[in-house]
Amino acid sequence: MVEPANTVGLPVNQTALLKDELDIVIPTIRNLDFLEMWRPFLQPYHLIIVQDGDPTKKIHVPEGYDYELYNRNDINRILGPKASCISFKDSACRCFGYMMSKKKYIFTIDDDCFVAKDPSGKAVNALEQHIKNLLCPSSPFFFNTLYDPYREGADFVRGYPFSLREGVSTAVSHGLWLNIPDYDAPTQLVKPKERNTRYVDAVMTIPKGTLFPMCGMNLAFDRDLIGPAMYFGLMGDGQPIGRYDDMWAGWCIKVICDHLSLGVKTGLPYIYHSKASNPFVNLKKEYKGIFWQEEIIPFFQNVKLSKEAVTVQQCYIELSKMVKEKLSSLDPYFDKLADAMVTWIEAWDELNPPAATSANGKA
Repeated sequence: MVEPANTVGLPVNQTALLKDELDIVIPTIRNLDFLEMWRPFLQPYHLIIVQDGDPTKKIHVPEGYDYELYNRNDINRILGPKASCISFKDSACRCFGYMMSKKKYIFTIDDDCFVAKDPSGKAVNALEQHIKNLLCPSSPFFFNTLYDPYREGADFVRGYPFSLREGVSTAVSHGLWLNIPDYDAPTQLVKPKERNTRYVDAVMTIPKGTLFPMCGMNLAFDRDLIGPAMYFGLMGDGQPIGRYDDMWAGWCIKVICDHLSLGVKTGLPYIYHSKASNPFVNLKKEYKGIFWQEEIIPFFQNVKLSKEAVTVQQCYIELSKMVKEKLSSLDPYFDKLADAMVTWIEAWDELNPPAATSANGKA
């Protein structure tokens, strides 16, 4: 049995890394009491809270946190007609917070995620580990069998090409979860009591050409390097699919990172995922995605972006055209999704000058 950490009595970190360069984005429909547990680690940072659902509902945020809160009325006011690209009644609404931030780094976490314990019983400062991952190079072009060669106590193994040891900039840090695994509905139904108790003390770079199932509940990224592609799609209310928002973003960012020679890491840090969502509700949201993914994944595996696409925005627009051309025959929804991808980039560029985000983070 795995339990969350007890952080009562831990002091607030007064030397927080990147305190003025990072925003924390939280999508929610409820009071954010879970932040009390995270106070020692997250209180020094600025929060961007995106309230889903009823905009008249008052959301309580614990005292001491610096935050801004946006609801659907704010999204409509700020984006106008382009607000249609932001999902409603789905955690994909979080990407509006990515758009509104002006910081270099983003950490996003769900409101049912608690502080995990490492095997020694110490509370895990997930954000600190994400920052270490992002500030450390990645090695996507040749796999190191000791996983992250830049970590203290590790190095490149014999036979690793010296020409590749400098690595590339890390754009995304994908964290994992103890307790409730991130399963799809069919797996939830056949394994209702399964819990993840394994704490694997490792970080690895996902190799170039390899896709992965990205989970948005414990995720950090360099907004300057990959922000415009971190669009969680058009999901939720009014759409034929849900719970594939983070998957869609993960497939998009991975092919773009591969094209722009950027890195994606996965592994540490862990959070404690406190509750399982209803598998029958999830199945209703997911069932088309479970069917469609068998066509979508081969599509992304075969994406070839042009040499002319040298910025994230250019890559994403090219990708949207491919979605419209190749996936619209699967379902008319993908034609709508492709249009939403373009609208997202247009809205992003209106709020964030394009020169602020280009390949390898150079203006």
